[in-house]
Amino acid sequence: MLYTSRLRELLLRKKIISKQNIELHLKAAQKEGISLEAYLLKHKILTEEKLYSAVASYFKLPFIKLKDLAVRKDILFLVPEVIANTHKIVAFDKKENVIKLAITNPDDIQTMEFIAKKTGLQPELSIALPTEINEYLKQYRLSLKAEFQEITTRPKRIEDKKKLQELAENLPIVRIVDSLLEHAIFEGASDIHIEPLEKEVVIRYRVDGILRKVMSLPKTVHPGIIARIKILSNLKLDEHRLPQDGRFKIETKEYKISFRVSMMPIFDGEKVVMRLLNESAKPLSLEDLGLLTKPLAIVRRNIKRPHGIILVTGPTGSGKTTTLYSIMHLLNKPEVNISTFEDPVEYRMPGINQSQVNPKIDFTFAKGLRALLRQDPDIIMVGEIRDPETAEIATNAAMTGHLVLSTLHTNDAATTLPRIGDMGIPPFLISFTANMIIAQRLVRKICKECKEKHKLEKEEIAQAEALFNTKDIFSSLLKQKYLKAGYNLKNISFYRGAGCQKCGNTGYKGRIGIYEVLEITPTMKELINKKADALQIAKTAKELGMITLVMDGFIKAIKGETSLEEIIRVTKE
Repeated sequence: MLYTSRLRELLLRKKIISKQNIELHLKAAQKEGISLEAYLLKHKILTEEKLYSAVASYFKLPFIKLKDLAVRKDILFLVPEVIANTHKIVAFDKKENVIKLAITNPDDIQTMEFIAKKTGLQPELSIALPTEINEYLKQYRLSLKAEFQEITTRPKRIEDKKKLQELAENLPIVRIVDSLLEHAIFEGASDIHIEPLEKEVVIRYRVDGILRKVMSLPKTVHPGIIARIKILSNLKLDEHRLPQDGRFKIETKEYKISFRVSMMPIFDGEKVVMRLLNESAKPLSLEDLGLLTKPLAIVRRNIKRPHGIILVTGPTGSGKTTTLYSIMHLLNKPEVNISTFEDPVEYRMPGINQSQVNPKIDFTFAKGLRALLRQDPDIIMVGEIRDPETAEIATNAAMTGHLVLSTLHTNDAATTLPRIGDMGIPPFLISFTANMIIAQRLVRKICKECKEKHKLEKEEIAQAEALFNTKDIFSSLLKQKYLKAGYNLKNISFYRGAGCQKCGNTGYKGRIGIYEVLEITPTMKELINKKADALQIAKTAKELGMITLVMDGFIKAIKGETSLEEIIRVTKE
């Protein structure tokens, strides 16, 4: 699928559609929630052949008819199935060090580079019709069925360990699993879900926090895939009734990825979820995380304090651990002893002593934290405060001269303080030890390749006003000098992604944090000692200039970093 901006340019330059009509078609496509290309083809404004022959002419590439060619399977399979299906690419010929590819989008340079690395061959591109490419892509499925014909005759669940071992080493199985893992890395996925259904196996990737279906496979391959992943993760091959957890690593010149594996028996077989952890990735700077200037100054000031508690809060998957790792990276110096206790250790950090929770041997957060205090630490990071015992030890550690970093599951910064009180910590201890609370969410960033300005429609304005106190938000942003006087939802231009190949037609690529940073000032200490509720704490914090999660989101939406729809998605309760 072509990028919208490039398609508009192509249609105008080739004088296929007038500028006025393009704009009308684009608005109509946006209303239908589809791309301009899909709209033109759906409503038969252009035929597929006319559009793609124009694409070939525009990019000065050959236009080929795949239906007239006989493609050998060994050449077709040079491009892994997941890449071919996702990016609509067919390898139709090979000569010496050249691989000939039929494609629809020549702008997808990243995929071409991946194929060049994967095959060791130089891609030579031709434009073909999507319908003809889709016909050839069916051959992957037909080939899989043929290759696994003998598995079909076996019982659904193979109990014999030796047979499972043989199945896991079957070349088609190895190829499928390797392709799934490679493609997940290539797509920047954080999780891979392998889900058995009654008649098929569905593969989904979580990219930028959103799960999307990548492909489905015949149910007959499921035992082999499970066995292969169990061997990689050093799990019990013949255990199908109980959950299992494991880990393995893939290391190349380009990347070093650790896969955290979770196996869970469900009705139609064993489901696998693999979390991808990039061990070669460097911790992000606080600016890269997305902290604005004023909250950033508060964070920098508080991490320099010698003792106290810093809490990062938010739901699962909101980037709390990443924030803590970024703070630890700044604090990590030879003269400082930093010790952590995590569940699990997600990233290895040189110079930091990292331990992992092990519930099987009763090595809990509370026991681990007690042990860490005997290790002469200056800074302690506890993965999560889950219970009163851990909260009490962490508070005592902060009171006795340690800087304690941890996370908590609360929706915003203000509710964190009463939550600690609910765990049995007296108000005077909370006010004495708490330094700062960071609440956060992750929002998807608008794709830079297909980003466009967007004036809100009446329905969108009504939705935003129904969910948020927009008058209060704009008044606060004006006071903080993030906005000029007179701005409102009607006259501000927001942004969105039209959808392109680089972002998988989602309009988003990558993520950034939105934050609220609550500093425990003398005024806040007074409120804590008076046992003020979350509403009173939040109201006072805003009066003192705290930028809330929603305000931070609006600032980033106005700047064009994310969309208003994203802010609504992650902050609505």
